Amino acid sequence: MNEKLKAFERLLIIMDELREQCPWDKKQTIESLRHLTIEETYELADAILDKDMDNIKKELGDILLHIVFYARIASETKQFDIADVIHTLCDKLVHRHPHIYGDVKVKDEQEVKENWEKLKMKEGNTSVLGGVPKSLPSLVKAARIQEKARAVGFDWENKNQVWEKVEEEINEFKAEVDSKSDSDKIEGEFGDVLFSLINYARFLEINPENALEKTNKKFIKRFQFLEAEASKSGKQLSEMTLAEMDVYWNKAKLL
Repeated sequence: MNEKLKAFERLLIIMDELREQCPWDKKQTIESLRHLTIEETYELADAILDKDMDNIKKELGDILLHIVFYARIASETKQFDIADVIHTLCDKLVHRHPHIYGDVKVKDEQEVKENWEKLKMKEGNTSVLGGVPKSLPSLVKAARIQEKARAVGFDWENKNQVWEKVEEEINEFKAEVDSKSDSDKIEGEFGDVLFSLINYARFLEINPENALEKTNKKFIKRFQFLEAEASKSGKQLSEMTLAEMDVYWNKAKLL
């Protein structure tokens, strides 16, 4: 524990020195750091998907720096400091885990989630969905909305019902396309298809964001192989037929 405290103290001292002496760090505001924090979060997400523990360690450090930086800026106007941030977090964790720090009994993870949402409502939230950040990417937001709705009992009974809903939404989407409806209607039905598929993924315990990103990475790897093989043969992709490209694509699928 002493080593951890010393490491954290060292970070706070360095943050103070940078804020007082470095021209770039002196200039930063909470607003100017926002987009950088978002970027660092995505870099951490990439490292996690790649299972790169060394990079995960590095990216966690970058995010920790941002947390300390925000707190340092706020301390300059005496709004809060890093101790306030940590104590607020600790108080919330204790309050929202009455099965650990109180006499509440739970039988599984789902009851923990349900109690968490009930406690948030008692804390003044007017909607279960109020805690879903507006700026979340839509795919992640859909998954969080569904998880929160489930926590208060608003959910399907089994995955077969959800798959029936997926098929229903696909048929409605296809009907709008076939009837050449206006783009808004088609877009709306397509959104319903995606939302229902994300719901089905939840029942299969698949993280839809991770699943899609893995497919993105797989496509990039195969496409770049296709580009490399075409270059070796002295051709540009734009000069090749689909049949020629398919030969390389099928090779890429075997990698």
